[in-house]
Parts: sequence; structure tokens; C-alpha cells
Amino acid sequence: METSAPDLLEPLKRHFGFTTFRPLQEEIVRDALAGRDVFALLPTGGGKSLCFQLPALLQSGLTVVVSPLIALMKDQVDALQAAGIAATFLNSTLAPGESRERLRRLHGGEIRLLYVAPERLMLSGFLDDLRRWNVSLIAVDEAHCISEWGHDFRPEYRQLAQLRTLLPGIPIMALTATATDRVRRDIVVQLQLREPGIYAASFNRPNLTYRVLPKAQPYDLILDYLRARPRESGIIYCQSRKGTESLAAKLAADRIKARSYHAGMEAKDRSANQELFLRDEVRVICATIAFGMGINKPNVRFVIHHDLPKNIEGYYQETGRAGRDGLPADCLLLFSAADIVKHRRFIDEKTDPTEKEIARRQLSQVIHYAESSSCRRASLLGYFDEKWTDENCNGCDNCLSPRETFDGTVPAQKFLSCIYRLREKSGFAVGLNHVIEVLTGADTEKIRKFRHQEVSTYGIGKELSRTDWAALGRELIRLGHVVQLAERMNVLELTEQGRRLLRDRTPVQLTRPMSRPDPRTKRQGDIACDEELFEQLRILRKRLADDQGVPPYIIFSDVSLRQMARYYPTNVREFLNISGVSERKLADLGDAFLAEISAYVASHPKQMFADDSFAESGRSSLSGTVLATLQAFRQGTDVAEIARQRSLTQGTILGHLVTAREAGEAVDLRRLISEAEQSEIEAALRQHPGLAMTPVHQALGGKYEFGIIRMVKAAR
Repeated sequence: METSAPDLLEPLKRHFGFTTFRPLQEEIVRDALAGRDVFALLPTGGGKSLCFQLPALLQSGLTVVVSPLIALMKDQVDALQAAGIAATFLNSTLAPGESRERLRRLHGGEIRLLYVAPERLMLSGFLDDLRRWNVSLIAVDEAHCISEWGHDFRPEYRQLAQLRTLLPGIPIMALTATATDRVRRDIVVQLQLREPGIYAASFNRPNLTYRVLPKAQPYDLILDYLRARPRESGIIYCQSRKGTESLAAKLAADRIKARSYHAGMEAKDRSANQELFLRDEVRVICATIAFGMGINKPNVRFVIHHDLPKNIEGYYQETGRAGRDGLPADCLLLFSAADIVKHRRFIDEKTDPTEKEIARRQLSQVIHYAESSSCRRASLLGYFDEKWTDENCNGCDNCLSPRETFDGTVPAQKFLSCIYRLREKSGFAVGLNHVIEVLTGADTEKIRKFRHQEVSTYGIGKELSRTDWAALGRELIRLGHVVQLAERMNVLELTEQGRRLLRDRTPVQLTRPMSRPDPRTKRQGDIACDEELFEQLRILRKRLADDQGVPPYIIFSDVSLRQMARYYPTNVREFLNISGVSERKLADLGDAFLAEISAYVASHPKQMFADDSFAESGRSSLSGTVLATLQAFRQGTDVAEIARQRSLTQGTILGHLVTAREAGEAVDLRRLISEAEQSEIEAALRQHPGLAMTPVHQALGGKYEFGIIRMVKAAR
């Protein structure tokens, strides 16, 4: 068979324990290895880090990672070191002796990846060091920080614009999780990327379920939810610092391990609470938006917004901290009209007219998202100019349990008529609250001043509460019958569509208010497994993590543990099939986990699981790209043609078939190689037992692709 591009799946498994790439990772890695500049926009949990970590291991020289986040630097370096990869960081937390030792190793060429803050990178002395360290790639993480149009602009990132001039021959990779078209263009310009490979993955996070709940008795709602999921951890975002402290204290009093986090705390207290959360000592962090950027904890199972966020972009980024491991997670937004009033009050206090108008527009987008009865996933993706075409996303409350509609013709006519009569009476438009006060017959100074108690619609809406009228009014705005003019203090005006509806008495269907779901509802897409064994493996993981002084997910992710508790591996070959088991982790951790699983199996019957729907950590799986390859292969299409049709390498297609074979799917090996060739490969595999494929490939004189060798191994 014709030899394809250099195999990347073997080092991917060897170093990181994965058998397939996530979308766009392979293309980005190949561009990096070719020395090309790259711009990569991958969603949170989309595997940005691997895009520069794998090239760092496959080429000579040092990869420098620019990161604004001290916590993330340590976290990623811990994970790399646990995988046996020579990585380090330099930042202000290090004692002078520690810095000197790390610099010595850098000068000696012992380090493959260096994490550094932007302000340190741009020091003249440090730049001189970089020129001596044979740098092969500079990766700028959180690249949106360089753009003033981004949601998290950081002035120190502006200095990075000089990199191209100061280090002209070194390729640059810019990575971010959230960026509008304008920010993307600005990043490319600011970093002076030269004909970069541009990669933008979908913003869709299929494992996240989005729900909006009425904010009535919010503490009871949150407590019920947490008690229904006693082993899960998550983040609760609050608008105020006081709110985070109050909520954390109440939860702690109810025996929920919770801590607060906000910018007003002492740095050491913030750091301590964050560390407790990362190490699973604390289940819940109650935080302001100061918390989260750079938090790499993959098993965050829920993000709750106790208060209404200010804009969609921030909300998307905050919800993105859930489910980074690809397993199902919940995003709950508690919504009330009172929060809208608070936000508007803050906006009214702004002095800059442009800033005020932008804030009002952003708030309107959030309100529309919260109150809409249409697909929430489509709404979020639409904000980033991405279309969601499926009728039902199966991952939001409006798609999973559509809200009831009712004939709202009469109340809609009353509302529209009131807007019309008030303008007719006074010659000017009024805001939503004033319309509601007139409808409900309120006695206010403003009503008396303009004699609005004399209009025919005064008091005709007493059958509904103010809250119900506010929700109805906002729905009429969303439906296009009314326009709310942000530039004129949010006054309401009838649109031509609204005038037509009022005149023709056209029937109007409106939506019932949202209701609370059962907090015990099982999430779709989880890995069904032996929960008792999973809990024992969690305890073992925690003990090993504490011994090493690292967070538990550095040992193994929940994905790995759930696969272990599903497939019961009791030997090295079976253990290697588990996602996340690399050569180093097999050597360091295999004996402990295999012993735990073997002891459990000796005293417990194995459970059988009918469904095989799990998509490995959001990666290509039998429910997606691997299944497409498998179906094409079974229909008689050969590997080369599948690769051509799908614009992938033959090595990737073979990797898909290996993944399918390892998952128990039948793959006809005779269509790939002859029986004699299979026997030759099997003989080489016996001579070189273990995970690494390179010795087998070399022993066979490079005659067979890595994918073919892996396929034969999987079929043994």
C-alpha cells in the first residue's frame, strides 16, 4: 500500500494515550511541523494545548507557550511531567533558586516546552536567551487578549506584536476559544502572522445541556440540584462579591463543601480555594467572573449562573468551563425580571453614551436568549455567526421539553393597544414598566402627571401580575410586534407588524413561562459503567494524586475511569485500550489500577452494558467521523479513496478503522493486507512487545504503514 504522510497516531497514543484526534487537531499539528504560522480557534475542551504540545515532542528545539495565567501554567506543566514530558514554567511564583535551576536546564537543552507570561517573554535579556535556546515554535495561548475588540483585552499582550520583528524566523501559533470575526482578524494583524493556516472549529459543545430556570427560591433550587448529584463538582457564578460569600456560607452550613472566589479576596485565599477545588477537596466554587479563565479542571459537571450575565460572549465562555472531558454537563441560568432591573440600573449609571448603548444591546441579547422558546444552542451559535440547522439539538430545555403555547391574542391586543393609546394621549413613547403600570391600574406620580389614568387601557390588565405582563411584553418584542429603542431610554414603539396585528386582530400564540425540571434527571450521553467500581477508582486516583501533590485529573480523567469501570481491563493489553493510557501512565500507574480492578472483579460479577453511544471525550468516535469511515469501508470503498473523498490522510483513515476494531466492530483485514503480510507483522509484534509501534515499524524496514501495524495488533 502507498505510504502516507508521517504517522501521528502512534506518538499521540504513546505520549497522550489517545487513538484519534479531535476535529482540526491533526491539520494544525501538521502545519506546525511544517514551520507554518497558524491561527486556531477551538472551543473550550476542543484540545488546543495538544496542537502545540505534540509538535514540541516531534521536532527538535524548544516550544515557548505564552500564557497570561499562572494557575494554568502550573496545571499544564504538572500534566506534561506526569506524562514523562520535559516541561517547565517561569513566573513570579518561583523562588530565585528554582528559577536558576530551570534556567540551567533550559540552557542545557533539557526542556521541550516552556510556559511563560507575556511581560517576562518581552524582557530584552529573556529575548537574548530565547535566541540561544533554539526555539522552534512560539504558541500564544488566549490570543484574544491581544485585541481591544476582545472580551478580555490585556495591555501586556500588545507587546507581543514585536515578536515577528525580534524573532523573525520562528513560526507563531495563535490559539483562542472565543473570538468574533473582528477579533480573529485583529489577532492575525497584531501578531503579523505570515500566510497562516486558519482553523476555526464549530463553537458547538455537544455534551453541554443548556437550561434556563425561573429564579424563584433560587437557594432551594440550587441545594436540591447539588443534593441530587452528591459526587459532582461545579461552579456557581454570582454578580457580586458579597453574593459569592453569602451563597458559599449557606451551602457550607448545609454540608455542601463550597468556597467563594472573587477579586476582592486576598491573593493567598483565592489561590487556596482554587487549589481545593482543583484537588476535589471542595465540590463547589461560588465565584464572580474573576474565576475560570485558565481553569483546566476537566470534570466540572455543572455551571450555574445565579444571576443574569451581562453579555452572551461572557456567558458562553463561562459555561464552556463545564464538561471539558467530553462527558455530559449542565449549564443552568437562573432568570428573573429583578435581575434585568439591576442590570439596567448599572447601565444607566454609565457616563459614556456609546458604552451605555453597547451595554443595553448586549443585555437585550441575553434577555432574548433567556426568554426565547426556540433552541438555545442555535441562539448561542448564531451569536458567533454559526448556523445550527438541526430542528432539535437534544441538548437544551426548549428542545428536550418544549414549553406549552397558548392563545395570547387578548392580552397581546391589550398590551399593543396600551402602547398606542399612551402615545396618542401624550405624543411620546414610554418604557415597558410604565405600560405595565397603566395596564395594572397603578397609582403613580408619572401616571397622574401625564393623566394616563384617563386612557381607555388603564387598569384593563389586572388579571395578570406585573411579572407576567413583563414576560409577555418582552415576547412581543422578540416576535417583532414591538421595538424597544435602546438609544431612547428603552421606550416602546409599535412596529408595522404590530400595528397590523392590532388592526386586524390576528391570533397570537405565546409561550407559557419556563418550569423547573427534576434535578435527578439522568444526563444523555454519559458513559454507562459499574458505578461502584468507578467510585473505588476515584478513591484510588485521589490517593495517588495526593501522594504526588497534583490534582486528581492529572492522574486520569473521569473518561478513563469510566471506561475502566465499563470494560474491566485486567491485563496490559486491555488497559492500553483505555482512553488516556499512555506509555508513561502505563508504566507509572498500570499496576495500581490493574490490581484494583482485578480485586474488584474477583468479588463482584461483571455488569453488561447494552449501549455503546459514548463518544470518546468529544473526539472522533463511532457516532461521527469514525462511523463514516467504517460505513464507507464496509460498502467496498478502499482506504485511499475514502481519504480522497473526505480530504484526510490515509493514516487518519486507517486510524479510524483501528479505533472501530478496538471498539469491537468487525473490520475485514484481508482487504488491507494478505495473510502472508499479516503473519510477517505478527512476528515483528511478538519480537517487540509493548505499546510503541516505532520499533516494529523499523524491524519491518518501513515496509508497512503504522496504521496497518496497529490494525494487525488490534485484531490479535
